[in-house]
Amino acid sequence: MTKTGADYAWFENNFPDIAEAYCFTLVRGLSPDELMSRLEGRSEVPLQGIAAVVEAAFAQYDLEEGDRRLVAMTTVGTWTLLIEPNGYLGVTEDRVLPASVGTSWISHFVNVNAVGTFLWAEDQVLRLCFDPMFPEDRWGTAPDELLDVMERIGFHFEEESPETDLSSPAAFALAEHLTGVAITPKLLQDTTFACATIQIR
Repeated sequence: MTKTGADYAWFENNFPDIAEAYCFTLVRGLSPDELMSRLEGRSEVPLQGIAAVVEAAFAQYDLEEGDRRLVAMTTVGTWTLLIEPNGYLGVTEDRVLPASVGTSWISHFVNVNAVGTFLWAEDQVLRLCFDPMFPEDRWGTAPDELLDVMERIGFHFEEESPETDLSSPAAFALAEHLTGVAITPKLLQDTTFACATIQIR
């Protein structure tokens, strides 16, 4: 059964330090080392739990004025999960599309200004991209392929604003629909993440 945005409402409540600005990316069939090779990352010390990752990411940002960003990775089944606190590399098309050769790349991002992006790429082709708060405006080679799923998950297509904005949680649910990978509190709290820093600009 397809999860909905309501099934991921816990994220903002349980993890407020990262929930206000993040990028979650899932890449099929590449190990963390292979993914970092494609993104020209530099290996860093592993960290346990998302709280430690967030703290290190903000320290890294201050250290290098945002030029290099810390990311955390772990393997989930046949996918690598890449987490960027206060990051956006996973939805940057000129970095993502070359790195997606031969694989699937699903990413969603939100920043402190509530600007967001959901991106789905397959083998260097952008299939779908949209802002989760404005799902009616979609682009890519398959902008309508997931429309029925998006409506079931809880993206809001009506003109009137919803009572509860579930656009960000719905992005987690849509990523799970495409990958089969469920993000859970236990995964975020208990995982020892492989870490790296990546040149952003």
